[in-house]
Amino acid sequence: MSDMVGVKNDGQAYRVLIVDDSPVIHKIIRRALEPQGFVICATGNNGKEGVELYSQHRPDIVTMDITMPIKDGLQAATEIMKSNPDAKIIMLSSMGDNTILSEAKQAGIRNFLTKPFKNEQLIEAISDILKEKR
Repeated sequence: MSDMVGVKNDGQAYRVLIVDDSPVIHKIIRRALEPQGFVICATGNNGKEGVELYSQHRPDIVTMDITMPIKDGLQAATEIMKSNPDAKIIMLSSMGDNTILSEAKQAGIRNFLTKPFKNEQLIEAISDILKEKR
């Protein structure tokens, strides 16, 4: 078994889709995850791209910003959860808005991180979501 969080027991890397309108966040997530063995399979800049990329790549994990142009993260996550109720999505928000959080929970999303976050917080959130049984 590997010590790296991003590697499955069979030696394959967990594949991550990053959906965020901030290139800086893309870099932060990539820098946090790649040294742990994760592979960034795709990146999107809005919720519409996120939904399309999810169906193309079927990643193991999605990091999804809430506030984005064209389609927000909540709408995108809801669509993804409808197509795959087992999707593992971590919502990222710069606001801990309770209304948004409760809407996300109703859509089946149980994992949240508030920006700015530390690398360890992201790794821990992903470890937790990977251990979840649905």
